[in-house]
Amino acid sequence: MATYNITSDIFEYPKSYHKIVELNLVDFDVWYLMESGQATRRYFDLKERYPNRKLIPFARQDDSDDIACFEIGKGTKIQLIHDFTTEGFEQRHEFEDLWEWLEFAIKEMIFYNRCEAVE
Repeated sequence: MATYNITSDIFEYPKSYHKIVELNLVDFDVWYLMESGQATRRYFDLKERYPNRKLIPFARQDDSDDIACFEIGKGTKIQLIHDFTTEGFEQRHEFEDLWEWLEFAIKEMIFYNRCEAVE
């Protein structure tokens, strides 16, 4: 079974995150939860690219450089980050919590699959 957490000494994941992993809600076609190793690598990469932020990546979009992150000091809010861009231009959106982000990811999956069905 895959592991989806970065080491717990860096960040404590909210109960909502543990719940979606428990329910195996980890892959939404275009969005998916990163496994522990990938998330840890991205954590250190983000720390280097955006040193003024404390981003904890947990999901990425398959067809772009967008990633979803928790941010230390921002409570339950989820940051949608366009990675590999110039510092200061990485922020794409902020969600109130993980459930709002999950709803967004599911809507993206539905939109993607509807478009695929039309072709």
